[in-house]
Amino acid sequence: MVITSLLLVVGLLLLFAGGESLVRGASQLAYAAKLSPLFVGLTIVAFGTSTPELVVSISTALQGEADLSLGNVVGSNIFNILFILGLSAVVAPLTVKRQIVRWDVPLMIAISVVLLILAQDGRLTALEGWALLAGMLTYTAFSYWQGSRDRDAVAVPADDVPAASGRKGMFFQLGLILFGLVLLVAGCELFVRSAISIAQALGVSTTIIGLTIVAAGTSLPELATSVIASYRNERDIAVGNVVGSNIFNILGVLGSACIFSGTGVGVPESFLQFDLPIMVGTAIVCLPIFFTGRVIARWEGAVFLVLYVAYTTYLILATTNSGYRDHFGTAMIAFVLPLITLGIIVSLIRHPWKRTNSESVQSETR
Repeated sequence: MVITSLLLVVGLLLLFAGGESLVRGASQLAYAAKLSPLFVGLTIVAFGTSTPELVVSISTALQGEADLSLGNVVGSNIFNILFILGLSAVVAPLTVKRQIVRWDVPLMIAISVVLLILAQDGRLTALEGWALLAGMLTYTAFSYWQGSRDRDAVAVPADDVPAASGRKGMFFQLGLILFGLVLLVAGCELFVRSAISIAQALGVSTTIIGLTIVAAGTSLPELATSVIASYRNERDIAVGNVVGSNIFNILGVLGSACIFSGTGVGVPESFLQFDLPIMVGTAIVCLPIFFTGRVIARWEGAVFLVLYVAYTTYLILATTNSGYRDHFGTAMIAFVLPLITLGIIVSLIRHPWKRTNSESVQSETR
């Protein structure tokens, strides 16, 4: 158990280092190509930081661990919104571009609902996986078209230009990308094998491991990227990273898992009753908050963090068959969720969305 735990930590470190190397190389190449930061966040950075989820899900699908693949995607999406966006907002209140509100967030909600509908028969087939991949390609092309129209918003950091310019610089960034991919594959193999071993030793289902440990572990690149971007005032990248990652997780990661598993991905009844609706709910709750004129304020970020703790607590209580599970769930439904809904409504009334001539709406200083 000690050796397995150490391998789990090593796998996490390799995943984080690989994701960081991949994103750094890809983002600098994108900046050199004069693409908008929002496009970089929604696609290059988001897809790059979601590579661990992609590698883990394909690997587990090939190993016949379909529950772990689905749990990885659903758990990552919940973690991305509640924990990563929440923590990023606590670091610094986030702003949002109108494109996010008009296109990307509604799309994230739509594909989350589509996934819930497709899962109703208890299985995601390979054909549905191909359809999800086709959706990812369409979204990427659309995002590039949007980004090409926003070239005036490009802001190239002065210290990134020398690293990405010239033939040597381009080869260096390509080397970072390849190095990151190698680390991701190695980290994925260590992390998945260790997580499955620990789950079997503790008697915990692979579904719960996928929703918590694997989901949070493979989301570490998103966490580091969004928090650092928020701290450095690169808020287009911080927000685009989370929204783009959630879209890529469903369309690209889960679509690939359905295809590589051969027989598709099974959907446990517990997912239909709890986890998938929670994922859809966390996506939906973003829209009214985004319409307040900023992505999320510090107090709203704190609420997101509390919700993630509550979600994880419920999973632990459900896994251990604790008698407190029903009481905890009742308290969440009867008290916590209505208070959060009321807070969102009050926020909408106090801070309605206002049209401005600027490309982005500035956050309220807290």
